[in-house]
Amino acid sequence: MTHVTPPPSEDVRHPGPATRRRGPAPGEISTGRPPELLRLAGGISLHRRSTAYARALNAAVRSDLEHLRPWLEWAAEAPTLAQTTELARAGAAAWDAGTDFLYLVGLDAEPGSVIGSFGLHGRIGPGALEIGYWVGSRHGGRGIATTAAGALAGAALALPGVGRVEIRCDQANAASAAVPRKLGFRLDRIADAVVRAPGETGRQLVWVKEG
Repeated sequence: MTHVTPPPSEDVRHPGPATRRRGPAPGEISTGRPPELLRLAGGISLHRRSTAYARALNAAVRSDLEHLRPWLEWAAEAPTLAQTTELARAGAAAWDAGTDFLYLVGLDAEPGSVIGSFGLHGRIGPGALEIGYWVGSRHGGRGIATTAAGALAGAALALPGVGRVEIRCDQANAASAAVPRKLGFRLDRIADAVVRAPGETGRQLVWVKEG
């Protein structure tokens, strides 16, 4: 798994990345917005995070902390429902501002379910978005991370002004590194990074796909 913004989200249909006729605001990655709902193969969907899913997300995180802690700094302590709800509000504001686009993944057969978290993060500079993700341990090995990350890569590169998508993960995180490799990302470099979680080595793989 890669560094995804701490858990917060809205199951609203969106016609696609709408373009507004203006220049980007400060901090805004694109004048467009990705779809708020992406229905994917395998009976799963990505939907924009909202407070409506805060309880389900909080339960998913708290039940899987041992799986998440080695790779995700924010998993060091179990979040309260209030913290998860507040982060959902912050995520909604970031979406509206065009700086980050945060999603949850759920099972179509179980409406309201949350089995993982994904995000398009504008933290790597202009013209680019970084994909972060985690999927619950009970749902590993099904290709969910690969399917969802591939869909988000396509959505990101369809946005006006976005020409590059990256996935970054620690060199020791073989499961996470398998995702960009399967999706045809190019390993651009191995960079030094601050160790923030117990399983990290301080060597970060930087995978790149360009539009």
